[in-house]
Amino acid sequence: MVRWSADGVVAVTGAAGRLGSRLAFRLAAEGARQKLVTRNPDQVPRLDDGRPLPESQVVRIGGYDDAEGLRRAFDRVRTVFLVSAAEAENRVEQHVAAIDAARAAGVERLVYVSFVGAAPDAVFTFSQDHWHTEEHLRSSGLRWTVLRDNIYHHALTTFVGPDGVIRGPAGQGRVASVSHDDVADVATAVILDEKPRRHDGVTYEVTGPQALTLHEVADVLSEAAGRTIVYEPETVEEAYVSRAGLGAEDDVVEGWVTSYEAIAAGVLERVSDDVPRLVGRPARSLVQWLDDYPAEWAHLLAADVG
Repeated sequence: MVRWSADGVVAVTGAAGRLGSRLAFRLAAEGARQKLVTRNPDQVPRLDDGRPLPESQVVRIGGYDDAEGLRRAFDRVRTVFLVSAAEAENRVEQHVAAIDAARAAGVERLVYVSFVGAAPDAVFTFSQDHWHTEEHLRSSGLRWTVLRDNIYHHALTTFVGPDGVIRGPAGQGRVASVSHDDVADVATAVILDEKPRRHDGVTYEVTGPQALTLHEVADVLSEAAGRTIVYEPETVEEAYVSRAGLGAEDDVVEGWVTSYEAIAAGVLERVSDDVPRLVGRPARSLVQWLDDYPAEWAHLLAADVG
C-alpha cells in the first residue's frame, strides 16, 4: 500500500548524519520520494541498488543560514524533517531561517527534532534553544509535529573519559536514553501516516524503555566493553573546573554541565510510551543498542584505562 507522503516529496535535513541517514533509508523502503539535504553530499547514504542518488535528490546547503540553499532544498517539497543544528550561539536564528524558508517555499508541514524538557527556563541550556524554535514553529502557519528526544544512547558513550570515568553533577538522577533508530522509526510513522493530520500540533516524547542512573549506565558499558567504567559525581563547581581546559566556548561548556544537572533534576527520567504506541514494538534499550552497534562505541575498548 502506498502511504500518504509517497505522492509528495519529503526533505530530510541532516541526511548524512546518524538520524537523517536512518530516516532516509526508511522512507526509501516505503517508496516515498525525498530530497536529502546536507552540508556533506558525499556522505549521504546510497539507497535502493547502492548507486549514488541523482543530483536532483541531493541538495547541498552551507547550513541553515544558507538562504539560497534552503530555498532550493525545499522547492516542491510537501514535508520537511528538520534536524536541529549543532550547538552554536546563533542556533535559534538558524532554526528560524530554516522554518521561514520552508514556509516561503510552500511547504505544508514540518517535523522538528527537539529535546525533552524544552522550556524557556530549562535546566539544560540547549533545551532553551529548542523551546524558542518550537515557539517560532507554532506561530509559522505550517502544520507541525515536534519530536522531543531524550539523550541518545550513543551520546552516553561519549560521557566516558579516556580513563574510563564518567564525571558530572548528575547525582542519582536517571536518564531514559534513546536510540537513533527509534527516533527514525517514530519520524517515519509520523511522516508516512495515512491519516497525517492526527499528528498536527502534537509533541511526542521519544525515549528509551528504561531510565538508568549514570552508575547503572557505567555498569552496562563496563559489561559490554569488558573493562571497568565508573561514574564519579562532581559538584557543579567541580564540573566547570574539570572542563575549563578543553578549549570549548563558554556556552558549550555550560551546555555540557547543565546536561548533567538536568539528569540530577529528574528532567530526563520519564519513560514515554510514544515509541511502542507509534511504532508497534518496544523501544530499544541501551544494552540492545550496544549489541547492535559495536562500531559506535569501539572507542571505549581502545581507551586508556590509566
